[in-house]
Amino acid sequence: MEENKHQYWESCFPELAGSNDPVIRKLVDQAQLVRLPPGTSVFEPGTRCMSYLLVVEGSVRVQLITESGREAVLYHVRSGNSCILTTSCLLGGQHYPAEGVTENAVTALVIPAPDFEQAVEGSRAFRRFVFANLGRRLAEVMERIEQIAFGPIDRRLAGVLLDLADGDGTVHTTHQNLAVELGSAREVVSRHLKRFEAQGWVRLGRGTVNIERPEALRALVDSV
Repeated sequence: MEENKHQYWESCFPELAGSNDPVIRKLVDQAQLVRLPPGTSVFEPGTRCMSYLLVVEGSVRVQLITESGREAVLYHVRSGNSCILTTSCLLGGQHYPAEGVTENAVTALVIPAPDFEQAVEGSRAFRRFVFANLGRRLAEVMERIEQIAFGPIDRRLAGVLLDLADGDGTVHTTHQNLAVELGSAREVVSRHLKRFEAQGWVRLGRGTVNIERPEALRALVDSV
């Protein structure tokens, strides 16, 4: 496990793994490698952030629950990323305003909050890493919020299908999960999926969407 931990550092966060900064070297050595099964709650609204998490395998879905009870996905934390809510909560001493759930089996490097705070205070290189990651991810979240607020549902749906498809062009998900991803209603998503199928762009199955014409979906995403 210890050997794997350093391999993950080198493959996903080489700027930290190869650092000669003694503060960072200590952080890399002391970080814990954890494995979480699918559907695990990583954090919940109102809870305090206890650690800085860096995902090396799998994906964590971060989502809000609206007053009406509808779920809306804010972003995903995938390999090589940290969670911007976790970072902001650690830096600001705030509680989580949303929830994070593993979408599949997740492997992550975990740095306890006190170690994170010491590293931020003691290492300029680590501060640059943290804030660069935060800024990059925040720009992505702002783009997603803009899409949710102003983007047509069919264009956003096409983008999500392309993003979630595996190497064979198959999306393994339900209409309800896609609705959560888009912050929409299942009935709306189902209606657009059926239209995509009628146009020959996708083929719908039980718990799957097979992309038949990815170029058509891409053209829709790129349309103005």
